[in-house]
Amino acid sequence: MPDNKNTRLHWGILGAARVNERLLPAIVEASNSKLVAIASRRPGAAAETLNKYAPQLSDVKTYDTLEALLDDANVQAVYIPLSNHEHGEWALKAIAKGKHVLIEKPLAITVADVEAIEIAAKKHQVKVMEGFMYRFHPQHTRVKEIIASGIIGEVRYAKASYSFMMRPARMYRLANDTDLGGGAMWDVGPYAIHTLRHCFDETPVSVSAMAKYAETGADIATSGMIDFGNGKRGHFDISFECSRQSEYTIIGTKGGVKCHTVWQLPGTNDVPVISWWSEDGKKGEEQYPASNHFNLEIEHFSDCVLNDKTPKLTLDDAKTNCKVIVATLKAASSGQTVKIAE
Repeated sequence: MPDNKNTRLHWGILGAARVNERLLPAIVEASNSKLVAIASRRPGAAAETLNKYAPQLSDVKTYDTLEALLDDANVQAVYIPLSNHEHGEWALKAIAKGKHVLIEKPLAITVADVEAIEIAAKKHQVKVMEGFMYRFHPQHTRVKEIIASGIIGEVRYAKASYSFMMRPARMYRLANDTDLGGGAMWDVGPYAIHTLRHCFDETPVSVSAMAKYAETGADIATSGMIDFGNGKRGHFDISFECSRQSEYTIIGTKGGVKCHTVWQLPGTNDVPVISWWSEDGKKGEEQYPASNHFNLEIEHFSDCVLNDKTPKLTLDDAKTNCKVIVATLKAASSGQTVKIAE
């Protein structure tokens, strides 16, 4: 395909993080994207990452400073997979250089940073989106269709469970306390909160939570309940010390629906399955073909930039998610129910 900036968005990656195992190939494989640069502050790490995940590419520039990539005029959009507490800072730097930005969740760890990003994006007329890849898998659209059909009645309760056993190689996730974006709540918690909000049409009102902490002040596991008003509630359970879970269940006045594997990927044993049931004895199980939600996310964001469309995940959405997470951490540390700021 011709190398045309009007048909293929030119991407740069700010960081050699492990998530590049999925995101870098997604950029390479998307028909409307082209990887043109990757940077890391660790000397040689950018070149090493490129060689590991896309050795067939010979025309990608590698940089040993993040600033050098942002100064590359050939880069139109950047993906930011840096440490959580750096997301806000580097998103603002990228936006100031006129780059469109896809940020690995969380978009930022303070509401003030999210608002600053929103203001900067409008000023520089660039697209910014939080990287919740799971939302681009078609099974979640099907869940909403089942709810809309009325077969499970009015949604009253939902539960989202996300966990995995922490491996030694991933202990860096506990190196910082929660104020610096460390721990389970800032790592897998954004998925749980975002999923529950996807289940309800209402704005979350308050949250109560409890957590187990590491010596660093990072949470190892957090559980809690979000009040969505009118008796509607969402329960979340996230952990670094439980076997792998990535599922959610929605219960209505007439039945329920369950998404059995949220983080489903092609080439694994996880088959996308949705099951539903109703009190009148009806039930069903639907299987879906494998879809790479990372690829779909990249294609979507590239299309938004190239054709001036609004991203599926807005900055208002990111702001609300951040507010709920901040309130959850406060509730867990204080042992009190915390109202979510409007």
